[in-house]
This record gives sequence, structure tokens and C-alpha cells, in this order.
Amino acid sequence: MDTRYARSGDVSIAYQVTGDGPLDIVFVPPSVSHVEIVWENASLRLLFERLSAIGRLIHFDKRGTGMSDRGVGVPTLETRMDDVRAVMDAAGSERAAIVALSEGCAMAALFAATYPARAWALALYGGYARTLKAPDYPFGPSESEWLQSLSAARTRSEEPDSTERRAKSLSPDAPPELIAAITNMFHHGTSPGALEALNRMNVQIDIRGVLPAIRTPTLVLHNIGDTWVEVGRGRDLAQRVTGARYVEFAINGHVPPPEQMAPVADEIASFLVDAWEGARREPEPDRVLATVLFTDIVDSTARMAELGDAKWRALLEQHHAVVRRELARGRGREVDTTGDGLFASFDGPARAVRCAQAISDAVRELGIEIRAGLHTGECELVDGKVAGIAVHTGARVASHAEPGEVLVSSTVKDLVAGSGIEFDDRGVADLKGIPGEWRLFAVANSD
Repeated sequence: MDTRYARSGDVSIAYQVTGDGPLDIVFVPPSVSHVEIVWENASLRLLFERLSAIGRLIHFDKRGTGMSDRGVGVPTLETRMDDVRAVMDAAGSERAAIVALSEGCAMAALFAATYPARAWALALYGGYARTLKAPDYPFGPSESEWLQSLSAARTRSEEPDSTERRAKSLSPDAPPELIAAITNMFHHGTSPGALEALNRMNVQIDIRGVLPAIRTPTLVLHNIGDTWVEVGRGRDLAQRVTGARYVEFAINGHVPPPEQMAPVADEIASFLVDAWEGARREPEPDRVLATVLFTDIVDSTARMAELGDAKWRALLEQHHAVVRRELARGRGREVDTTGDGLFASFDGPARAVRCAQAISDAVRELGIEIRAGLHTGECELVDGKVAGIAVHTGARVASHAEPGEVLVSSTVKDLVAGSGIEFDDRGVADLKGIPGEWRLFAVANSD
């Protein structure tokens, strides 16, 4: 198999294509992968061959791992979604089923919610919605336990047989040749320091708020005896996706030996064949996950009275020009401009936050201040524009912002994990007309 490269920004992403069936399948790997060495792993080779038998399989190495560019920092879920789009474009794939394993499941789920027109099915194996335990999430370690385990793992990584021990914990029932193959992929897939940095980003993963927005046919699979991701997390993940089909296997380990992997591969392939039949008859999606941004000029009425109509109109034109310049840089889409306000949508929350900050900084040079609010949620598509309760929520968040402040919902905060954007907790607020209480956060910086 030839290894090819797709350009995602300034980063080269390694990928391979096998099979030539009528449907496209993108495999999103776990935290460590290697597009060439993975074929030595008999279990994953079996899965790849089964998927390649029904369609065209596209699998890749995430940036910073395997044969993709290294030394590119710690990628966010949003950046990884861009890499999937880049690989699909390079492979000539307009629509694909997304199949993900382990840590790759969070990004795959986010991709399916954000780009439903490009994901006609979703299969998640050994995944989870959140990394850390919380009052409303009884699974996983506490933050202190997780950080302690990371530190211990980095120390163990310097021991001669540490990688082999890690491979055995992944697949306790695997024969020696499979353990050797997994160990080899771990060795070549990433470095101990890079893996630690990636795990520190993954500790912040929480996609619970976006899972209900997935409308793509979804299959969730989990092993009852999963040694890396407890089965309760798989059950929780499936329950949060409307209409998801959930299948458990009486298997020990995270990635089992080939003979145990066979029914998993068959279940995924059968699901995809059935989903493909439905996908060809499905209309274009009318809902999408999006981040909405609302801004308005602080004390605009007083400023208009001070300047007079002509000068105010000139100032507004300058304001709008600045806004549109920053929207273009942040890949935002202007939905509406009403008086001194802006309403825009984005397919990535980190880009939206940084765009809001850039607008706020730029308009200060015009002698004005704005307040801004952002929310990520499922939006209706009406004549190509976003609408619905998520849009109203974004507007209400903006109404709570102080002058010069960029305020976001907790959903936005959760989705920009690893981006370097920091927040100050603004506490719980009631959003007029929106059910429930909402925790809001002010953006501190984006370094």
C-alpha cells in the first residue's frame, strides 16, 4: 500500500487508501498509530481488510503521530477535524462513514455533528464522552488521579520493557506476536513526551454537550472487559446519541486478538452496508452543530447622539469592515448585521472565540468597545443559515457580557480544550427564555 500525504494548513498528514467499493470509509485512529506498521497488528489488519472488502477505506495518522508531521504541538479536536477534511479532500471523498477507535471517538463524533453532509454513518468502538469523573459523570479518574498517572507513566516510559507492558495491558489475551506488533507501533507511533502532552490535552475532553446533535446513523461498540475504557463509559456514550445502536462484546481487553476482533469487524461492516442503503435515499441534512457569535457595540445610542447621523454611519461602516475582515480570517460566516450588532456562525469553536477577541481588539482602535457572546449547539439550517434554540442561547449569552468581554457557554469551553484559550468562571446565569441554568465563562486570553 502506498502512503500518501494531504496538506492541512502547514502540516502534512499521512494516509493510505485500500479497497475500491462504492462507499467511502474513514478510520480515525486512537492516540498512537502508524499507517504502515499498523498492518503488522493482526487485529487491526483484520478490521481494515473487512472494511476494504465493502468499500474504499481511508486511514491516516493524526498530526504529531506516526508518519504525519511531528513537532506540531498538541492538536485540539477542532484541528483534528480539519485534518480529516483535508484527508478526505485529498482522497477525493465527498462523503464517508467515520469509524473510530478509542481516543479517536470524540473527534469522530464531533466531526459527524459538525459536518453531517460529509458523514453518512458513524461507528465508535471503545470510546467515551468525557475523560474525568464529575458530579454528573461517575466514570474515569479524578483530575488528581489522572495527573498522577501521567507522571508515573512518563517515569515508566524510561524503563526498558515499559512499552511491552503497556501493549499487554491493551490486549491481555493477545499472543506474543500481537504484543510484539502493538509494541512496535507504540515505539514508532510517537515519543513518550509527545504522548504525555497529548494525554494532558485529552484530560479536558468533554463532548457530552454535542452528542445529542448527532443525526448521523450511529453504532457504538464496547467490550465488557475493556481494560482501558470501562464499559460504563461506552454505555453512557451510546445513550447520549439519539437513536444510536449499542452492541457489547464479551471480550477482555481494549483491542483483542484477531479471533475475538472478527465479530467486532463483522458488526461494523454489516452496520455500514445497511446505513449506506439508507444514506443514498436521505435528503440533505437540515441540522448542523455550529458555534454562533453575537456582538454589539457598547453604549451605541449615546455614541450615535454624540457623533450625529453622518459620522455614526461612517463609524458603523468602519466597524462592519473590521468585522468582515476578521470573519474571513476565522472562517466565520456572517448571518446578519442588525444596526450595531453582528450575528455569525462558525464550524469550529476555537476559531470563533479567537475571531471574537480579534474583533474586540480591532474595534478599540476605532474608539469603540463591543460585548460578545458565543454558544455551540445544534442549529436548524433555514435557507442555508443557522437558526433555532442554539442561536437564541448565543444571543442570551452575549447579553450577559460586560463591555470588552467575550463570554462563552460551558459547551464552548469544553470543546476548545488544548487550544491555549483560558477562561475566568463567571458563575451560573439564567438566560431569558432558555430553560435551565447556564454556567458562563469569560475569555482570559488565547495564547
